[in-house]
Amino acid sequence: MKDLPRWEPVEIGGGRVRSLNADHVLFTLPARSGGYSDAQIDDYRRLSRHSFPWIPPIQMRLEARASAPHPQGTLGFGFWNDPFSLSLGQGGAARRLPSSPQAIWFFYGSPPHDLALVPGVPSSGWKAAVLRTPRLPSLALAPLALGAIALAQIPGLKRPVIRTALQFAQAEESLISKSLDEWHRYELEWLERGARFSVDGQMVLQTTVSPPAPLGFVAWIDNQYAVASPEGGFRFGVLPLAEEQWLEIRGLEVIDL
Repeated sequence: MKDLPRWEPVEIGGGRVRSLNADHVLFTLPARSGGYSDAQIDDYRRLSRHSFPWIPPIQMRLEARASAPHPQGTLGFGFWNDPFSLSLGQGGAARRLPSSPQAIWFFYGSPPHDLALVPGVPSSGWKAAVLRTPRLPSLALAPLALGAIALAQIPGLKRPVIRTALQFAQAEESLISKSLDEWHRYELEWLERGARFSVDGQMVLQTTVSPPAPLGFVAWIDNQYAVASPEGGFRFGVLPLAEEQWLEIRGLEVIDL
């Protein structure tokens, strides 16, 4: 087993990260009527993307539960390339330009979250998911994305523009039937040519899609949503929280296969 890189907490908008013991972490968000809240740990904050810690074949395993079966916003754990950050280097964080998104993780998004990546799979809910997109130069990505968003606002162009953009993504997803507010054991095997996801020892997704390495580990809960669908267009937002909500993880391990 590799020594886990030292994770760092991210606390935004009243979000809090609390270590209950060496391998038991509680992420909480406060009740609030507006604004973005995030409670998160990751192991890449001070790194450039080419120095992110994890490459396949590896296995991640942990136990997790949330405060409700259907919390507001998003939560999850796994590996990604933090594609949309543009840090100014504050607090020792690395300076990074936007990048094409790559991810392999357990991911939850509540309505109106709507990323229509896989036909026949609901665009919100609790999922095992893999996303691989073409690698584009960072300096070209931002104007291309802004151009696509602008075109998608023109009547009659929204559907074809978004369908074209989604065609460039390779994605596999599977809904998870286990309730989020109960303890379950989650295992993710990231392989060079695919991935396997299990919950309580039962396979929930096996795929030949594998994102390009390296990636960083992240676990979080926040109150945002994202929409990228032919019906909904491109948009982002935050949801009000009527009460505190939380995510709890324990027994996190990442093992070389």
